[in-house]
Amino acid sequence: MKSAVFAKLSLMMLLQYFIWGAWYVTMGTYMSEFLHSSGLQIGAAYSALAIATMISPFFVGMVADRFFAAQRIMGVLHILGGVLLYTATQISNNTYFYWMIVAYSLLYMPTIALSNSIAFQQMTDPGKQFPWIRVFGTVGWIIAGGLITLLGIEKTPYTFYMAAIVSAGLGLISFVLPDTPPKGKSAGSAIGTEAFVLLKEKSYLVFFIAAILVCIPLSFYYGFANVFLNEIGLEGTAFKMTLGQFSEALFILAIPFLFNQIGVKNILIVGISAWILRYLCFAFGNLEANLWMLYAGIVLHGVCYDFFFVTGYMYTEKRAGEKIKSAAQGLFTFATYGLGMFIGTWFSGLTADNYLVDGKHSWQHIWLVPAYIALVVLVYFILFFKEKREA
Repeated sequence: MKSAVFAKLSLMMLLQYFIWGAWYVTMGTYMSEFLHSSGLQIGAAYSALAIATMISPFFVGMVADRFFAAQRIMGVLHILGGVLLYTATQISNNTYFYWMIVAYSLLYMPTIALSNSIAFQQMTDPGKQFPWIRVFGTVGWIIAGGLITLLGIEKTPYTFYMAAIVSAGLGLISFVLPDTPPKGKSAGSAIGTEAFVLLKEKSYLVFFIAAILVCIPLSFYYGFANVFLNEIGLEGTAFKMTLGQFSEALFILAIPFLFNQIGVKNILIVGISAWILRYLCFAFGNLEANLWMLYAGIVLHGVCYDFFFVTGYMYTEKRAGEKIKSAAQGLFTFATYGLGMFIGTWFSGLTADNYLVDGKHSWQHIWLVPAYIALVVLVYFILFFKEKREA
C-alpha cells in the first residue's frame, strides 16, 4: 500500500471515530443537564444507534453497494450528519431530540461499513494491514475525549458542535479518498441472512444468544457511565473514560495468541466475567475510599469488549467459512449492536428510572443489575457452550 493511501485511510478512520466519541459518550450527561431527561429518555436516545444498525445494512446493500461509489455517498452522509448534529442542540424537547438522534444515526451508521469497504478495497493483505489502519479509529476516540476535557465542554452543547464540524470536514475529505466503486451486493448479503445456517449448530446458537444478552450490560456502560461518574463528582470524566480505549488497544494484541492457546470458550468466559467485575467496581467504588475501583471499572473496558466482541467476530468467521463469511459478520453485528443494544438501551433506561429517588440515582442498585445479568449469562454459557476444536 502506498504511503499516501495509508495516510488518507488512517485520517479517515481517525475522524470517523472521533465524531462518534465526541457526542456519544457525553450525550447522557447533556440530556440530563439541558433536557432534564429521565433514564428512559436517555436509554431511548442511545437506542437510536441500535435501530440504525438494524436498518443501515438494507441501505448499504440496496443503495450504496449497488449504485454509488462508497467514498462519495460517505461524503454526502457525513455532511448531512454534521447539519443534524448541530440542529440537535437547538432542540429543547426530549421527543424531538430523540427523533433527531434517530435521523442522525441513520446517516452515521452506514458510514461505518462504507469506511471499512474503502479501506479493504485498497489492501493487498487485510489481515496485516487493516489493524494498523483501524487503530487510528481508537486514537480518534481518545483524542475526542481528551479535547472535551481540555476545553472543559463536557456538560455543554459544544461536544455536538465539535462533532458536527469534524463530520462536515470528513464529508469533504471523503470525496478525495481512494475510489471504491459499487460491488452490486444485495441487502440480504449485508444483513447476513445466508448465515442463518450457523444457528443450526448448537454451540454457535448458545454463543449467539449469549452475545445478544451480554449487550444489556454493555448498554448500561454506554448510556450511564458518564452520567454516573459526573454525578458523583469525578473531574475530567470524558478523558478519563478514554482509559478504556487505551485498554482496548492493548488487550486486542493478546487475542490472536490466546485464541489458539486457551481456546474460544475460555476467552469468552474471561470476557463475560470482566463485565461482572466492572459493575461490582462501579457499585462499590467511590471518590473517598475506593477511587481505584472506579478506574478499574473503566480500564476493564478492554477486557470486556475485546475478549467477547472481538473474539466473537473471530469465532464467527472461523465457524462460517469462506462462502458465508461476510454474511455471518453481518448477522452477528445485526444481532449484537442492533437487536441486543436495542433491548439493552431501553432496559437500562427503565432500570435507571426505577432507582431514582428524590431526583438522585441509587447507583449501587443500578450497577448491580447488569452485574447480575452478566452472571446469569456466564452460568448459561459455561453450562451449554461446547467448544469445537479443529483437528
